[in-house]
Amino acid sequence: MRKARRKKIFVTAFFVTVDILSIALSMFLSTILLGGGLSGIGLHHLVWFAANVIVAIILFAVFGVYRVAITSVSVVDALRIVGAVWFVFVANLVGVIVDRVISLQIVIVYCLILVAIVGGIRFSLRIMQSLRVALHLQESGEAVRTLIAGAGRSGDALIREMQSSDKITYNPVCLVDDDETKLGKMIGDVKVLGTTNDIPALCEKYKIDEIIIAMPSSSKKDIKRILDICGNTDCAVKTLPGIYQLVNGEVNVRSLRKVDIADLLGRDQVRVNIEDIIGYIEGETVLVTGGGGSIGSELCRQIASHHPGQLIILDIYENNAYDIEQELKRQLPNLDLVTLIASIRDKGKVEDVFKKYRPTIVFNAAAHKHVPLMETSPNEAVKNNVFGTLNVARCADEYGVKVFVQISTDKAVNPTNVMGATKRICEMIVQTIGRHSKNTKFVAVRFGNVLGSNGSVIPLFKQQIKEGGPVTVTHRDITRYFMTIPEAVSLVLQAGAYAKDGQIFVLDMGEPVRIYDLAYNLIKLSGLEPNVDIEIKCTGLRPGEKLYEERLMDEEGLQKTPNGLINIANPIKIDEEFLFEMLDKLYEAAYAETNNMKKLVSELVPTYKITDNK
Repeated sequence: MRKARRKKIFVTAFFVTVDILSIALSMFLSTILLGGGLSGIGLHHLVWFAANVIVAIILFAVFGVYRVAITSVSVVDALRIVGAVWFVFVANLVGVIVDRVISLQIVIVYCLILVAIVGGIRFSLRIMQSLRVALHLQESGEAVRTLIAGAGRSGDALIREMQSSDKITYNPVCLVDDDETKLGKMIGDVKVLGTTNDIPALCEKYKIDEIIIAMPSSSKKDIKRILDICGNTDCAVKTLPGIYQLVNGEVNVRSLRKVDIADLLGRDQVRVNIEDIIGYIEGETVLVTGGGGSIGSELCRQIASHHPGQLIILDIYENNAYDIEQELKRQLPNLDLVTLIASIRDKGKVEDVFKKYRPTIVFNAAAHKHVPLMETSPNEAVKNNVFGTLNVARCADEYGVKVFVQISTDKAVNPTNVMGATKRICEMIVQTIGRHSKNTKFVAVRFGNVLGSNGSVIPLFKQQIKEGGPVTVTHRDITRYFMTIPEAVSLVLQAGAYAKDGQIFVLDMGEPVRIYDLAYNLIKLSGLEPNVDIEIKCTGLRPGEKLYEERLMDEEGLQKTPNGLINIANPIKIDEEFLFEMLDKLYEAAYAETNNMKKLVSELVPTYKITDNK
């Protein structure tokens, strides 16, 4: 930091010195041309020179001339210089009127020469720097031949930086833009040669190595369309993070990132009404079970930022709980935070937590979620998911919690696996207890796969690509709904504001995505060729896995909420006496490790079909 400050002071001092010499040269030349040669120079010219040095340097500073980076001098910076010199002219004009030290003609010629010299020096330095960079790239032979999609402000900023720094190895070869009025135009010395539809042909013609999408204001739908086009090339792809970069002036090569798999979902980030969240969380004692997991930890982050009275993190896995605890302590040192290591299976411990801390809002995110593992350990899924949820829900009702939010899944709809079936039973528990609770608003929130969560397929794909493949997909036609962790959690939090009567909220996740396409595009966007450089291998559906997920059962319909992305599933009638009678039997079967446990689950969830005899 100190070194950078010294460098800045040195550069400013250098240009102040250059400008003083430019003022002297401009005065000398104007006087020689219009003042009668060297014999016309007298003492009054020295006074004029001193006054102009003071006035001009101050005006240059005021107009920001010394804040301009030489590597990015532009027309705007030329206008800064012209503006500053205009006021220099005005100051000299006042001097001419008050005391005719010099003639008006000399002042005019002096100011014109000053603009030419001051601006010329800066633009000459930029041209020299650009030539030096071009020579460096040519000599090194390592420049990344780049096509830039987007001939707007972002594309212009990137090209100027690429052509002005010898520490950057990008060589911008051509531009594309869907605004056809820009076709044939130049940014620097880079020409707009076509639209985004021409990307594959241009990449082949000009031997492009990398494509940069410089369109931060475009919708996710448009970005996905362009990414699909880029998928027809052999080029790696990078993009700018977002439009805020433009506002903050942060558009540069360092802000480029590899295309994230979320860019391929073809929809914009889900937004929520933050005021609804603040309204019911602020000042409350909030308990998050499974608080160290992917969903639970993000819940804790967003809750902590909305001023709860106290946040309680409960998790059986101490490492995850410790990590989120330390993160929140660093970022929010004044947060009243309690971290507890416990299992929601332990009824006595759960009761102790409610009795001691008296939470007023509960988010139940603790669960076993990995489908294949739960197929091989089905009793554990029942113990943890069903009876853990029953413990927490009953305590929430008994101790007068205001809001209870159950995290569910689209796998609970017509489940083909134990995990999904247990989650459906959890929904039934929440609906039943919520229907009779006098003080607590119960709600279950149902959504699909979460990008980047523990067990998500995306980190697995990235690791397999890193290791050289193969990338494994269970079936070529398998599809899933996807959300990012922050948007899923934001909608869960907002659903809590709408909670009542044991409702099931269904989050709108857009259109389902084919997993094979995700794997294919992820390989392409890594600059590799699917099934050439990296094999995509179909391994067959795993136990309990189905080709596609559903958001609703046949008996359910949807009601709208004020947030169009949150819908309410119409409740299905539940035989409550039968439910709790079967839960008692299921408890005994699960803890006895009996073979008929799955049969009991199928009786509770008729749409669950047992696929094996284990």
